[in-house]
Amino acid sequence: MTIALWCLLVAVILPYVWLPVAFGERQKQFGSVDNKQPRGQVAKLEGKGARAYAAHQNAFEALAIFAPAVLTAYAAKADATLSGALAAVWVVCRVLHGAFYVADIDKARSGVFFLAFLSALGQFALAAMAH
Repeated sequence: MTIALWCLLVAVILPYVWLPVAFGERQKQFGSVDNKQPRGQVAKLEGKGARAYAAHQNAFEALAIFAPAVLTAYAAKADATLSGALAAVWVVCRVLHGAFYVADIDKARSGVFFLAFLSALGQFALAAMAH
């Protein structure tokens, strides 16, 4: 398996990294985690818990761009080294994105969001340049 495909596996797991933070904040804010109506409880979260859940959701949203980008580059037999480097940049940026989201560091979060987006677009560029 290529580095880019390993990064894709990490990307699939990444949304779940932020859930324990959101669960802990739900417990702290509400005294318990409502598993019968979780979305209603999550909608009432504030502060760190709300940001952790938003990071969870945003990680899924980013996956919708990254996955087809990596798979397109792979199917086009694009340069695996460059594809792997772009995928690694995406993973690092997305981990930082979630950490910055939870920590409420908005400008840095936006910066790494943009870099991750560019690295995903780079996968499509590699695919377009492949023979």
